[in-house]
Amino acid sequence: MKKNYFVVLLLIAAAHGFRQVKDPVKWTYTSKKIDESTFEINLTATVDPSWHIYSQTTPEGGPSATVISFTKNPLIQLEGEVNELGKLEQKHEELFGVDVKQFSNKVSFVQTVRLKGKAKTAITGTIEFMTCNNRECLPPKTEKFSVSLK
Repeated sequence: MKKNYFVVLLLIAAAHGFRQVKDPVKWTYTSKKIDESTFEINLTATVDPSWHIYSQTTPEGGPSATVISFTKNPLIQLEGEVNELGKLEQKHEELFGVDVKQFSNKVSFVQTVRLKGKAKTAITGTIEFMTCNNRECLPPKTEKFSVSLK
C-alpha cells in the first residue's frame, strides 16, 4: 500500500514538473513628476528573448493590439494619447495576412496626466496584450495596474 502511494506521489510530482506556465512579459509601473500638477505614467513591458508584444496600432485581422484602459478618476485628467517608446518593428505576418507592429525586448507605454487639485491619488486601469514568438501565440492577457501620484 505504501509503495502504491509513493508511486502516485511520484507521478503527480513528475507531471507538475513538466507543466510550464509561460509568462514572457513582466510589467513595471512608475510615475514621474513633471511639474506641480503634471505626471508622466510609464507602463513598461520587459519581454523575454524571442517573444514580442504588439503595438496599440496593430491592424485588425492580426494578433490582438495592446489596449490600455484607465479607470475614471475625478481628480485626474488624461492629456493626449498613450505614446509608445521602444523600437517598433513592422513586418508582414503570413499567419495573419497583415502587416503587424510589434516590440521585442522592452517597450514603455507613456501617458501624461494632470491632477485637477492638490490631492494624493493613484491612477489605475488595465492593460490587455498578446505575446507571440516564431512558434506560438499566447491568448490575450489582462493585467491590472495602479500608480501613485505624489
